[in-house]
Amino acid sequence: MPIPLLDYNPSSQNQRVTSFEVASDEQPRIYTTDNLSDTRSLPADEMDQLIIAAYRQVFHEQQMLQSNRQTLLESQLKSRQITVQDFIQGLATSDAFRRLNYEVNNNYRFVELCVQRLLGRRVYSDREKLSWSIVLATKGLNGFIDDLLNSEEYLTTFGINTVPYQRRRSLPQRAQGELPFERMARYGTDYRNKLPLPSQTAIAGRADGLFKQFETFDFPTFVQRANWAVVSGLLLVFLLMVVISLAISASAASPAG
Repeated sequence: MPIPLLDYNPSSQNQRVTSFEVASDEQPRIYTTDNLSDTRSLPADEMDQLIIAAYRQVFHEQQMLQSNRQTLLESQLKSRQITVQDFIQGLATSDAFRRLNYEVNNNYRFVELCVQRLLGRRVYSDREKLSWSIVLATKGLNGFIDDLLNSEEYLTTFGINTVPYQRRRSLPQRAQGELPFERMARYGTDYRNKLPLPSQTAIAGRADGLFKQFETFDFPTFVQRANWAVVSGLLLVFLLMVVISLAISASAASPAG
């Protein structure tokens, strides 16, 4: 028996309030095939724009690489064999999306990212993240994506023929809307903390192991901080090189016997 979705209460986010603002560049452009019958297709340039918009929404601009393209899905969409919803589902369950977004995040961060990209809004609360994280843990990536795309919220807002978009970025009494989701980092602090740490000298703020950045050179401080065992070895090697060079020069300058 599948575990039911944990209940969570929607908060009063901007997209849940009736819009009265004047249309501007802050309003999202909607890419859809809703106005077409089953026997018609979008012009090639418009379909290409819709596909690019879908990639931008799911992968974001930082991940829009040629290697991440799903050419089979694109061909099926252009020939109307699949819907826009199916195309979004294919992108979100692709190996590229899994590698770039799922494998570098914990479940909570990945849920937050998918709610932003597929439902076009922020998560309501930590309880919503927990709710969808349970789905992700029990059904896996494909089951989680399917539940999001077949949710009442997704179908009511975008349907099966519209590319998801960030809803209602415009905020009252502000000249600009909130930060677009595509400008946010794709991974959280837990992944960042797994990256190799700099050396202890760099942590201490020293660029060369002796003086901190922008610190004025001081000879007594240099004498105190210097590693004289290393300095002695370097001086010995330098002196040996000088002796060898002088010997070679003297041998070359002496007349032949």
